[in-house]
Amino acid sequence: MAAKLISKRVPVLDKGWIELVDLMPHPESDVTGDLAIVNAARVSFLGESKGPERDKRLLFYLLRQRHTSPFEMVEFKFRVRAPLVTWWQWVRHRTWNMNAQSGRYTPFQENDFYVPAPWRKQSADNKQASEGALDPADSDALTQKLLAHYEEGFRLYSEALERGVSKEMARLFLPGFSVYYTWVTKIDAHNLMHFLRLRMANDAQYEIRVYAAAIYEHFFKTALPWTAEAFQKYILGSE
Repeated sequence: MAAKLISKRVPVLDKGWIELVDLMPHPESDVTGDLAIVNAARVSFLGESKGPERDKRLLFYLLRQRHTSPFEMVEFKFRVRAPLVTWWQWVRHRTWNMNAQSGRYTPFQENDFYVPAPWRKQSADNKQASEGALDPADSDALTQKLLAHYEEGFRLYSEALERGVSKEMARLFLPGFSVYYTWVTKIDAHNLMHFLRLRMANDAQYEIRVYAAAIYEHFFKTALPWTAEAFQKYILGSE
């Protein structure tokens, strides 16, 4: 199953996606990600696999006791297309290695904007969160206004480029928080679990929660089935 993960792309939001670029250990190697974790733990004793049952039991023990350094021996590299409102949350996790598309070099396209559906209400008891949805008629009206805003911003952006304005300045006309960017990102399994625990939580912003859920469901669980099972039991289940 893990061998099919490289280059797999999963759609997220209206125009976004997440794609696995590489995985260490590579799926074509003789060592699974879970076994790489177990072998790293046993290196203290110069040991290796002792069979699936004992290996899995050790991995569960490691996560249960929060002996997390062996989980750093597995790495995921993704390409991610997401709106800036998502990246604004993502970059708070400084354990990710990141390199982003630059609007100074690459011109934006007319449809490079996030259109939410539905519009969410402000949470009554959390100043930074949302809950529930607006009435459909109100949502539709706001969406039409947002699309008109995008259209006008992109028209001004295009006009500035045609007048010879540099791309780094012309982008000032674009609605910043909604613009889609493509990033290359890399992280080890230990820090990825920390990211997933926080960003899959119900109080996480929706626009990053859906990316975290996509990573977990489509990549993490397939690449590391034992680790995902232990993570569900000892990390998510303990909250």
